[in-house]
Amino acid sequence: MEEFQLNGQEFIALNKFLKLTGQVESGGRANQIIPEGSVSVNGKAEFQKRKKLKSGDTIEYLGRIIQITAENENK
Repeated sequence: MEEFQLNGQEFIALNKFLKLTGQVESGGRANQIIPEGSVSVNGKAEFQKRKKLKSGDTIEYLGRIIQITAENENK
């Protein structure tokens, strides 16, 4: 399982997360795939484009699993 560190932020929006992690080529593409239910957050299909992802959340898309961590969790 991969990790994505929030780096001082409280949360990140799902569509922005997908773009920043390279799972989609653009924010527009993220906004297309999320309503289709092909992205899972904590094991459940997620349909909200701007779902707030927080430390401890696990995101899965196309077999790639990434867990959100807070900056201070790795110290």
